[in-house]
Amino acid sequence: MNYQTYKQDFLSAILAGDRNKGSAIVSELTGAGHTIKDIYEKIVRESLYKVGEMWESGQISVATEHLASAIVESVLNEQYSKLLSQMKTEKTVVAASVENEVHQIGLKMVSDIFEMWGFNVHYLGANNPLYDLLNFLDTVKPDILAVSVSISYHLKSLEKLIEEINHRNPDIMIMAGGQGLRFNYKDFIKKYPNIIYLPDLYALEDFLRKTKS
Repeated sequence: MNYQTYKQDFLSAILAGDRNKGSAIVSELTGAGHTIKDIYEKIVRESLYKVGEMWESGQISVATEHLASAIVESVLNEQYSKLLSQMKTEKTVVAASVENEVHQIGLKMVSDIFEMWGFNVHYLGANNPLYDLLNFLDTVKPDILAVSVSISYHLKSLEKLIEEINHRNPDIMIMAGGQGLRFNYKDFIKKYPNIIYLPDLYALEDFLRKTKS
């Protein structure tokens, strides 16, 4: 299916501050049997990337960017009851943005996919101070840390987090993603070969499918 028209309508709705229209578009797609994964990738993520590009180029204000993001989060929350799965696993994942990273919607979508696969999910959202996050990991002892970086400037925070985890909790699997890694992930993975880079939700589901036990 070509999602282009839906994506353009969704983008127009969130930029205009029309939460009802944004919600209606997603509800129409789920009602027609489209998967949450496809809707998140083809509609939500691509729209948010466009919003980010428009903000960076000065086409929209910070206020408009914040409004669009708030509407998207509201629409995602409406889908939560459809994510609950009968499939359960004993595995735990912590999903967190690095310190000073204020964007969290991509991370929320990742958390939702883990929910669909029956994981015990601790979604911490945006801007987690380094040592608070490390202490939380010490307490919860998750199997996986899913970490998001939306702005490349915050890659230094990600590096410090990885180095601390490798020292303190080397058994934790670290998955990293986000727009901040989109163009330089190869160099990053070369420096930290134990990190799993996931470019999108399809890659995440493929990984979960292959490692299901």
